[in-house]
Amino acid sequence: MSTAPGVPLASPLVATLARHEAGRQWLRQLPGLVADYQARWRLRIGAPFTGGSCSWAAPVHREDGSTAVLKVTWPHPEAAGEAAALRHWAGAGTVRLLEADERRYALLLERCEPGTALDAGPPPHGSRVAVERLRTGGALLAELWRVGGDAPGGVAELAAVCASWATLAEERADRLAARFAPRVDPGLSALGARLLRELPGSSGRHVLLHGDFNPGNVLAAERRPWLVIDPKPMVGDPAYDPWPLIEQMATDRPLGERFAVVADACGQPRDRLAAWALARTVEYAWWAADHGDAEECADALALLPVLARLADR
Repeated sequence: MSTAPGVPLASPLVATLARHEAGRQWLRQLPGLVADYQARWRLRIGAPFTGGSCSWAAPVHREDGSTAVLKVTWPHPEAAGEAAALRHWAGAGTVRLLEADERRYALLLERCEPGTALDAGPPPHGSRVAVERLRTGGALLAELWRVGGDAPGGVAELAAVCASWATLAEERADRLAARFAPRVDPGLSALGARLLRELPGSSGRHVLLHGDFNPGNVLAAERRPWLVIDPKPMVGDPAYDPWPLIEQMATDRPLGERFAVVADACGQPRDRLAAWALARTVEYAWWAADHGDAEECADALALLPVLARLADR
């Protein structure tokens, strides 16, 4: 299969998109897309990054000698609002949007240097630095949520997305739960689906959410110590956003401590953060099961009792 320059056949991008015809078709178009934006925005393109599973990205130099990142994403609903969200935040905690062709999901972005992720080592395992970085992530989220003005049009509503997830989780649980007995607690699974429907409407605040706030999407930079990348934006309850950060950062620390640190940093109730974590974990567990990943499903199901206690449910 022909791919864009510098994208090896073994890359996560190719491995993900080559599974279906729409992805394979886009991969065939990708070299031409890259060439189009190289000419249109007068870019000198460096060796592409290799970690993305749904987008091609590379460091570039612009005609004036400044640096940036060219990102071309496989068109899918979660990525549709990325340019609008970055335009809304206007660099307040995020990378700046320099150019965009939203129709073809192509962006020219501020480059982060050195670009290491929030969870990259050092710090050594067990260091307080990891907790401080967890706190930093929570504070960055709070900054995004404080940006004023109306959320951009066309961005999905969290309530609608979660209602769809709840229906899927219930259908998948009904179909697949027998494979995971006795590890699955039907009551906790049902609670998670119910929370997916209830939590969006019980929030007194609606903000533009990042939507995928994992520590790999927070990078060390020059303009500020850390900048946020790769939003998958929705509009809704801010307490939705922190769970990937809490789940993946400072993992040697007790989960309750991690919730407390982020709750304090972002100004959200700890029990509400945990309730969202429970809801999202139920959705993920049955998604994993439906996609043939029994180990991921079992691990997620095992986490539910802990999250229920932290959520006081």
